[in-house]
Amino acid sequence: MSDDASRKRLGKGLAALIGELDSPQRPQAATGAGVETAAIGAASEIAIGLVSPNPANPRRAFNDAELADLAESVRAHGVVQPVIVRPAPGRPGAYELIAGERRWRAAQRAGLERIPVLIKPVDDKTALELAIVENVQRADLNAVEEAAGYQQLIDIYEYSQNDLAQVIGKSRSHVANTLRLLRLPETVRAHIISGALSAGHARALITANDPEGLAERVLREGLSVRDIERLAQSPAQQPTAPKIKAEKDADLKALERDLGAATGMKVAIDHGQRGGSVTIQYKTLEQLDEIIRRLKA
Repeated sequence: MSDDASRKRLGKGLAALIGELDSPQRPQAATGAGVETAAIGAASEIAIGLVSPNPANPRRAFNDAELADLAESVRAHGVVQPVIVRPAPGRPGAYELIAGERRWRAAQRAGLERIPVLIKPVDDKTALELAIVENVQRADLNAVEEAAGYQQLIDIYEYSQNDLAQVIGKSRSHVANTLRLLRLPETVRAHIISGALSAGHARALITANDPEGLAERVLREGLSVRDIERLAQSPAQQPTAPKIKAEKDADLKALERDLGAATGMKVAIDHGQRGGSVTIQYKTLEQLDEIIRRLKA
């Protein structure tokens, strides 16, 4: 089957998946002969210990305070929306999360023994696709996690940026700009993951010559995205060609020697069309006092 057909099948599967999640269903538990099973494609309720996170899940950051709040809600109302799982590869009777890890973690904190699940018997590739799409649609991923998820599909399954745009329902420019965030220094990416920097700030920092320095200014001064865009284009942020030092003429060198002899210090004269400067170098406070005494005299 062609890659295009695979993309279309994913789109249909995702639409069906979202439809099932939006439709209220009564969780059901199925047990038999001491082995717990669950119905494929229907909402079921299983032991929470049978569910484990997916190591390929693009989501890595979980805010502890938000998890605590969600756990309190789960204690009061239960897990309202099923998490999405698949049969765990190589582990009969166990399940691996596709989406809903935050709800699963909160349910564990709340001390729940069972959790509602929606089971999808999909392969690794489709599981990753569904995890990314579901998280992007719910805005559960920070920008760096979103970019890392896209990069996984590119590296492992040879997706093009156009493929990604079609699968996740975003523009190609959105995909390209998001992927560029992975070029930022690690310290800047850490600020994005923590929420200290917004995705807008991050995208503006991509074009800066010193993204780390500008990121620190954002945190220190509360700069807006427009401020960053302006500063990123300022001459101070742009790489400059190394200055070629002009050779001093004989007269300047002679003046340097004369002033050096008069002060007892090393003297440098820099002269240009708009004036210049005289630099007297000293090593100790006593030498500085001597310079001042001679100038006053």
